[in-house]
Amino acid sequence: MPVHGVSAVHTELLTWEYRMRICVLVGNPKAGSRTLAAAEALAARLTVPSDTIDVIDLAEHVGEIFTWPSEKMDSLTAQVAGSEILIVASPTYKASYTGLLKSFLDRYSASGLRGVYAIPVMTGADRGHAMAPDVNLRPLLAELGASAPTESLYIETPKIDSLDELLSDWIRLNTPLLPIDAGADIDVVTAR
Repeated sequence: MPVHGVSAVHTELLTWEYRMRICVLVGNPKAGSRTLAAAEALAARLTVPSDTIDVIDLAEHVGEIFTWPSEKMDSLTAQVAGSEILIVASPTYKASYTGLLKSFLDRYSASGLRGVYAIPVMTGADRGHAMAPDVNLRPLLAELGASAPTESLYIETPKIDSLDELLSDWIRLNTPLLPIDAGADIDVVTAR
């Protein structure tokens, strides 16, 4: 039976698939670091196959960080600001994040990451710096307008072999605070 005012010929089933955009931003001066691997593992656990994960390993862009203007840096900052979830990862250097990460984030205005959900992630040699993501990285992200509703994630590098277990615990506690429930396929029936 046709819908009132709509011909049966113009009714069709459309499939719409939501694609979430996650960006991994890593400020380790060593390219291909354990910090990068940990952040990518977290991103993989937060997504479904149709989602997009952009990875920015700042160690690959050291030569351009202090160049203004820079089309490449402008492109990377737009990519970060355009993400829905931003995983910001850094090794612990002198109880804080790296200067490389700070130099990149200095490209944003005070509200440059407004509307982005940020997850502060830091790696370090021991529990002595476990508060670094909350004490140092979270306030920086808040200053840039990002929302960081989850617990920070601190990973002791000697325990990196048990990363899967650590991520499972973190995900169980924190995913309800992130906009990731929309990652499922959605079927939409439309009528013209």
